[in-house]
Amino acid sequence: MQQIFNFIFKNSNKLLFLLLLGISLILTIQSHSFHRSKVISSANFLTGGVYQRINNVSEYLNLKTQNEILANENAQLKSLLLNIKDTTLVPKIDSIKGVSKINIIVSKVIHNSYNVYENYLTLNSGTKDGVEPDMGVINSNGIVGIVDKTSKNYATVVSILNKRSQINAKIKKTNHFGSLIWDGKSTGFVQLIDVPRLASVRKGDTIVTGGQSVIFPANINIGIIDKIFVDDETNYYTLNVRLFNDMTNLGHVYIIKSKDRTEIKNLEEESKNE
Repeated sequence: MQQIFNFIFKNSNKLLFLLLLGISLILTIQSHSFHRSKVISSANFLTGGVYQRINNVSEYLNLKTQNEILANENAQLKSLLLNIKDTTLVPKIDSIKGVSKINIIVSKVIHNSYNVYENYLTLNSGTKDGVEPDMGVINSNGIVGIVDKTSKNYATVVSILNKRSQINAKIKKTNHFGSLIWDGKSTGFVQLIDVPRLASVRKGDTIVTGGQSVIFPANINIGIIDKIFVDDETNYYTLNVRLFNDMTNLGHVYIIKSKDRTEIKNLEEESKNE
């Protein structure tokens, strides 16, 4: 212990300089958006590289499970193809209803948190692949989250298991809308709030995306109603939704890029400013 004190006294000037330098850097980053964005981008690059290496090892040890997941997804796609009247004709993306103006970027989850209140994922795709903030992320089972920050090779995603997440969703059979949130209690359930009491809801009804934003197109699966709660004060339903996705076990995902996203955003900004 005496040696530690001697080291501190001997190098007190250097240590004080490093402390003041650290404080000045923190204040600079917090007060300037440009510096803050550069730090976040650099952090994404560094942590993304670490997560990528860890994921490579984990993926190798988990090949059997991943192969089973891909086989099941291929079976689902094959089933859809066999239900087309003329199976020799492969439909173009632009001919599929609801996906006419959507591009898909294939990516992979290399880090996934799900045990805190504000959970994030890291993907091995970034700006070089065309990924931008506020793009929706889905997989074959349903929605996963929304892109938050990007670097050249990686992107972080606000998981639907994040208390900051709020996504437009609806009851599939009635088209009654609400806001999808997470109460932070279970990784298998989210909540659809602000659903009007006049809506006909039953346990087992399917919940899908509402399509009232440029992030997700309509009718992407989310889950099924597990429990129904009534708020007597607001006269709205709160629906507990069992997710189709196992958010603790995510592999390949699809990032949705709307072709009209920029045009719609600019038009909305113009309307707000008038």
